[in-house]
Amino acid sequence: MNRNKGVTGPQGFRAAGIAAGIKESGALDLTLVVNDGPSDAAAGVFTTNKVKAAPVLWSQQVIQSRRLTAVVLNSGGANACTGPEGFQDTHATAEKVAEVLGTGAVDVAVCSTGLIGERLPMDKVLTGVENVAKELDSTVEAGLNAATGVMTTDSRPKQSWKASEQGWSVGGFVKGAGMLAPNMATMLSIITTDAKISGDSLDKALRLATSRTFDRLDVDGGTSTNDTVLVLASGASGVEPSFEDFTALLTEVAGDLVKQLQGDAEGVTKEISITVKQAATEAEAVHIGRTVAEDNLVKTALFGSDPNWGRIAMALGRADAEIDPDVLQILINGVSLYRNGTRDRDRSEADLSGRDIEIVIDLNVGDAEATVLTTDLSHDYVEENSAYSS
Repeated sequence: MNRNKGVTGPQGFRAAGIAAGIKESGALDLTLVVNDGPSDAAAGVFTTNKVKAAPVLWSQQVIQSRRLTAVVLNSGGANACTGPEGFQDTHATAEKVAEVLGTGAVDVAVCSTGLIGERLPMDKVLTGVENVAKELDSTVEAGLNAATGVMTTDSRPKQSWKASEQGWSVGGFVKGAGMLAPNMATMLSIITTDAKISGDSLDKALRLATSRTFDRLDVDGGTSTNDTVLVLASGASGVEPSFEDFTALLTEVAGDLVKQLQGDAEGVTKEISITVKQAATEAEAVHIGRTVAEDNLVKTALFGSDPNWGRIAMALGRADAEIDPDVLQILINGVSLYRNGTRDRDRSEADLSGRDIEIVIDLNVGDAEATVLTTDLSHDYVEENSAYSS
């Protein structure tokens, strides 16, 4: 896995990121990713929140054709809860990109991230589109600028790229640090590939990949209004992989991006994995993992490096799933602390002083398994989210 490359790693893509003046800080805030083909297959998954931002509504419409030529993304404003005018702003942005690139607006997806409820400064956005198009390139630096242009409370850009043995590759970037929950998050991700694959197969592969990666990260239970993951396929490698091989590599790259999201989450001091084993169904395993991941008493205990298995038992016990406390087991960092209805080894034997914490919940009621990723609830998380309007 190469984190120095992103969307420009696969053949057939150019990208750029510039400072368009949307952010008062003068930081990079406008990104453009262009697929030069020969194929223009694309697919997307979006937030399940009923309150959807204008760019999500627009992109959901245009992706129905399973085709995209370009994606334009801005940080510094979510364009969410902005009414019909906000949707018109999104449409105008797509029209401007289409004009500059010589394509149609229906071939352009739009993504936004930042403060909810404010209109975007459209004069800066539209001028920015003209300027960012001039910077388009296929270099590693151009890909990094694109990844940087979507950052909000992120501390660093997040990229990933991996090539297959057959000569095709998958690359991408992601942004997100808070309001991260299952069913996507306050998170934007663009993934590119030079594999030859149809739009329908791309859609199926993306849904399989996100169900095991992006949908398994839960930082704070907040499902955002703007969540978007788009994958674009140029076909420029000339190689048509099997569906299984493509889905596997796509899932691998998506999983690496999610690990970077977890490591850069707001206020994070602990990176926590919760694996639920021998559940009745995979859906129940995921549900139990999410219930534990979102529990504030669990998260604060882990922030304090306290292996308080009682809080984990309490949290999982309120999940709507098949659970028998007399046969389940809870392990923290490899130490069995609860087994068959009572305390097992002394909690002091579990060392939580490091950054990584592994919780294993063995239900012993079935054969399904799932892992959910989360973080602790720290002073910095509270301070950052009380100071940042979102």
